[in-house]
Amino acid sequence: MDDRRSVLVLTNPCDVTADVVLRLLAERRVPVVRLDPGADLHAGASLTVAYRTGDQRGTLRTATRELDTTRIRSVWVRRPSPYVGPSGLSDQDRRFAAEQALWGAGGILASLPGAHYVNHPWNNRTAEFKPAQLSTARRCGLLVPDTMITNDPDEARRFAVSQHGGVIYKPLWNTPYRVDDQPHSVWVREVRAAEITDAVSVCPHLFQAKVDKVFDVRVTAVGRQLFGARVDSPDLDWRYRQGLMTCTPIDVPESVARAIAAYRSQLRLIYGAFDFAVTAAGDWYFLECNPNGQWAWQPPETTAAIAHALAVQLEKGPDT
Repeated sequence: MDDRRSVLVLTNPCDVTADVVLRLLAERRVPVVRLDPGADLHAGASLTVAYRTGDQRGTLRTATRELDTTRIRSVWVRRPSPYVGPSGLSDQDRRFAAEQALWGAGGILASLPGAHYVNHPWNNRTAEFKPAQLSTARRCGLLVPDTMITNDPDEARRFAVSQHGGVIYKPLWNTPYRVDDQPHSVWVREVRAAEITDAVSVCPHLFQAKVDKVFDVRVTAVGRQLFGARVDSPDLDWRYRQGLMTCTPIDVPESVARAIAAYRSQLRLIYGAFDFAVTAAGDWYFLECNPNGQWAWQPPETTAAIAHALAVQLEKGPDT
């Protein structure tokens, strides 16, 4: 296989969503190297790069491939494992090894010359901050529900009282959380002013006006292509009981499509999973954009179309 056309996929070995696209790339005879840098680089894989004036050379070796890092066509940053360091070390040494891997291997993999990133990991990180999402959406002309991020309990209570249609709370980041040593998710939920305690002062909290929605919409953007899916659910947060939701394709209004294009341009995203709440009047309120959101849960025809669009992006490489 020609290394100059290789696609590097950074993800964990249990990522079945990535497999959907990798099968399409295999059918297209596009060479692919799959790597989970947080785990593989202390389990037999190696990464070496040399920098000289006017020259850069590098080699990635896995159990099955040896790849010239200057000839990587595209990098798909899917769901790699976090850098945790090898087992068997003391806590201090393991933290040291993990941080050196993040800043060393992570830096190398984010700086491959001429590679086309979907998405670049630094752009992903920037776009994951909800304040950046809301600010960008507003600038790009999307409707944004009244929102307050604060660690001041009095400000939070005043905001909740001022929103006559109700207020919801949602976490600013999906931090792993355990209750009675069991994994626990913090879902979007409605809150009343009387429920907001002084514990809010511990950290910033996001409070948002509740949208009087008829349904939700997920818009998956891959380059200029948009794939809309209407989500009907009995829950405020449709992710809570996905078995109860129904999902059907839906067209994206032109004004929303233009705003999404501007949003992607400002945050330099090739891929983005946009969530909207749609009212009876047909207003689409932007809720958030996950720059690396899951997509294979949608109707089969939508999932297949998204997978095809991603395969095309990765095959085209830097010419995209």
